[in-house]
Amino acid sequence: QVQLVESGGGLVQAGGSLRLSCASSGRTFSNYAMGWFRRAPGEEREFVAAISWSGAKTYYTLSVKGRFTISRDNAKNTVYLQMNSLKPEDTAVYYCAADNYYSDYVGPSSFGSWGQGTQVTVSS
Repeated sequence: QVQLVESGGGLVQAGGSLRLSCASSGRTFSNYAMGWFRRAPGEEREFVAAISWSGAKTYYTLSVKGRFTISRDNAKNTVYLQMNSLKPEDTAVYYCAADNYYSDYVGPSSFGSWGQGTQVTVSS
């Protein structure tokens, strides 16, 4: 059973930065792809970014490309999301996710373990 604990959310002004962290336990972290998703008020949960087991491959939704960076430290069993140039439309609860089966990102449906979420609020 994978446990995921996010931290680093908060309130920031537009144009500012935040770094989210997600600590994983319960299985071999380095074997699996990891991802970040978000859910804005009244919206469906959406994919934000994913990273392969080694960190060599990263994937982003178009709206965050060039502003957000996903990374991982397999020695610390932690995945990060660095968010720069934040916009009010980035306001959401951000969730860390672990892939159930694969070492590389194959699509949102393969993520089966989720953290509790951390709130990110960007004021204009």
